[in-house]
Amino acid sequence: MANEDKKDFNAMLHDSKDMPKFQIITDQKSIEKYGGNKMYFAPPIDYDTIMKQIPYGKVITIGNIREYFATENGADFTEPITAGIFVSIAAWASHQRTEDPTPYWRTLKANGELNPKYPGGIGAQREKLEAEGHTIIQKGRKNIRYYVKDYENFLFTLSLNSTANRRRITK
Repeated sequence: MANEDKKDFNAMLHDSKDMPKFQIITDQKSIEKYGGNKMYFAPPIDYDTIMKQIPYGKVITIGNIREYFATENGADFTEPITAGIFVSIAAWASHQRTEDPTPYWRTLKANGELNPKYPGGIGAQREKLEAEGHTIIQKGRKNIRYYVKDYENFLFTLSLNSTANRRRITK
């Protein structure tokens, strides 16, 4: 994202854009890639709600959150592009607030990768994760990326049918 200091991420977080919603996709390559044709779109605030549940010392991936939303709402998958955008919006919204923080640094990209789009970039996320006991490793020589070592051992499991998320499927 660009010009973060000029955007009101908390307003974006609460703009549902007619979500939640479902879409049936017909593109065969996408159906094969995602394992079905019923795609779910979760509103930004739902990502924030999930991210707030991740306790100290635990992590989750955006993919885990997407799988949870799909299962919780009877879809084959959750739309991946908006998921990444909405996780970033939740992070920046928390960064802009003085109260009710979201521990966004605990939400990782695929394979435990740190997210350079979070406030303060990789350095800030790394610092927060290391303060919670995680070891950060570097991979690559030219395209350097950072990961939580053995992140699988620290994954938080979301419980299905939680009351906090039932409002979504009754809308």
